[in-house]
Amino acid sequence: MSACPPLMPFLRLLMLLTLAPIAADAQPFPQTFTHMYGETVVAAPPERVVSLGYIGHDNLLAIGVVPVAIRHWFGDTLHGVWPWAEADLGEARPMVLRGEVSMEAVAALQPDLILAVGSGINAEEYAVLSQIAPTVASEAAYGGYNTPWDVHALTLGRATGRLAEAEAAVAAIRARMAAMRAAHPGWQGQTGVAAYLWAGEPGAFLPGDTRANLLIDLGFAPPPPIAALASPDRFFAPLSPEDLAPLEAGVLVWMGDSGDASALAALPLRRTLRAHAEGREIWADPLLAAAMSHASLSSLPYALDRLEPELAAAADGDTATPVPSAVAAGLAP
Repeated sequence: MSACPPLMPFLRLLMLLTLAPIAADAQPFPQTFTHMYGETVVAAPPERVVSLGYIGHDNLLAIGVVPVAIRHWFGDTLHGVWPWAEADLGEARPMVLRGEVSMEAVAALQPDLILAVGSGINAEEYAVLSQIAPTVASEAAYGGYNTPWDVHALTLGRATGRLAEAEAAVAAIRARMAAMRAAHPGWQGQTGVAAYLWAGEPGAFLPGDTRANLLIDLGFAPPPPIAALASPDRFFAPLSPEDLAPLEAGVLVWMGDSGDASALAALPLRRTLRAHAEGREIWADPLLAAAMSHASLSSLPYALDRLEPELAAAADGDTATPVPSAVAAGLAP
């Protein structure tokens, strides 16, 4: 796996300046959290944090909190983190929880805080976890998996006494997004969709999902047929291989689950899309797709750096400016 390329210099400088340690008593406690299973009070800054959210460890590590356990999501990652978070992990080696969460394993870690935002735990699991330690789940408005990236980061920051660090990191990413929108005014008013092809079945990620929301944050609106499918309890929708019309968009980002795009290239009706004919497709290889999926304080800067030139080439609809990733993957018209 290739190493994560360096962040833009100004962003790295801003992060270094804003993430300086602060006094432990700068943030008052207790902190109260209202979520889909009730209310949780965190009495004091925690010392032993179990991170059950699938991307929670990214955000925690980015603000200087090393959990005692993290949740594996997907991919053959080193020590449970993707390349963009390796520097934040350093020499630490938290336990990596895989598959269904073992309540016994969590209890054995003796946590004083369990962070389950974006974990998909159900009410029964929450009831058991909350007997082990104060447990913060997702807010009801976002369902089990659709907490926005900034809300996710700020919630974890507040729960761990690192709200100032989380706020600074969120502000830096928002500034980067704003700079991209300002540099590319033609993106505003266009549509954009993040799509997939899994086991021969095409589909789209829906507004509320991190991948779709990233395009929205950059100025692209979801196509109306895709927007109509959105709801708090779903983050993707399968489509018929015989009707790909809902994927017609100013920018069509295909999320790769492997380095091979041949199955997508062979999808018969893809070539009938205007997005294909006009060179508006982007191939997000597995590393970029994972960064967009995580949408964390550490993965978003990586994703934005890689996406900007791709989006600029795709959004103009001019085949004379080919999209590098589409050309490399064999998807260009």
